[in-house]
Amino acid sequence: MSSRELVVLGTASQAPTRTRNQNGYLLRWDGLGVLFDPGEGTQRQMQHAGVSAHAIDHLCVTHFHGDHCLGVPGVVQRLSLDRVDKPVYAHYPASGAEYFRRLRYAAAFHEVATLVEQPVERNGPVATGPFGTLEARRLDHRIDSFGYRLVEPDGRRMLPEALARLDITGPDVGRLLHEGVLHRDDRSVALAEVSEHRPGQRFAFVMDTRLCEGVYALAEHADMLVIESTFLNQDAGLAADYGHLTAAQAARVAAESGVRCLVLTHFSARYPDPTRFHEEAAAVFDGPIVVAEDLTRVPVPPRRAGAGVGWRGARG
Repeated sequence: MSSRELVVLGTASQAPTRTRNQNGYLLRWDGLGVLFDPGEGTQRQMQHAGVSAHAIDHLCVTHFHGDHCLGVPGVVQRLSLDRVDKPVYAHYPASGAEYFRRLRYAAAFHEVATLVEQPVERNGPVATGPFGTLEARRLDHRIDSFGYRLVEPDGRRMLPEALARLDITGPDVGRLLHEGVLHRDDRSVALAEVSEHRPGQRFAFVMDTRLCEGVYALAEHADMLVIESTFLNQDAGLAADYGHLTAAQAARVAAESGVRCLVLTHFSARYPDPTRFHEEAAAVFDGPIVVAEDLTRVPVPPRRAGAGVGWRGARG
């Protein structure tokens, strides 16, 4: 099992279908779990996917349309039912604080879990830790909406050949990595001599929005971009009217932002054939494309090889 993966719990938009639940996405990032936009039925989908409430560390809601938040009551109550013994942090647009409170206490239950509300008011970091930084960016929807991205700090990749050449082994490798220099009797060895720059990985989550600066800021250099593609290009006018993206627009964002893996989701029930989303996106973006399906797992791509960060082009 990949230690970094997306567990897809639901992929429908406004209404569920026979094969698609409303939204729900769990990002597993080493020991961290981030649950995005739990729509109605998410708690049951977690059961089907083998996801425990104990896996959730952060709950991120992009906005307060029902297909993105009506699963909050069940998830919150499950935290207490399963006696999750760590704080879980909830991030959502500050303008919807009253909605979140109603959802959190939608029914009577014995609350024993610790849910820490951290409303989002502006662009910027919402959480930091060993995993890196969880950031929010404002999107352009019909109501206040924020997308999220997780950014891992850059690091160093040790070069085995260089270590062997200088006879650096065992605890000395860790000492050099953490201190930046290894002092020996004959000379001092700098970290740069035996390592190369390793870009941190990035994950981006973009839901209901028109094209805007926030979309591109979230998607920039993302190893995985999970993005709504509610409509096909034939209905681009409807997409603009209702504050959504087409598959072609989502692919354009990926192509112009250096995205490595594009995950399309949040599909309108008006389109019975999901292959059309792939075809439309593939005409614009030449990287891996996943048309998300409920209860599937999508691994975050392995780390980039070499010291640089790829770039597919410039937005014009």
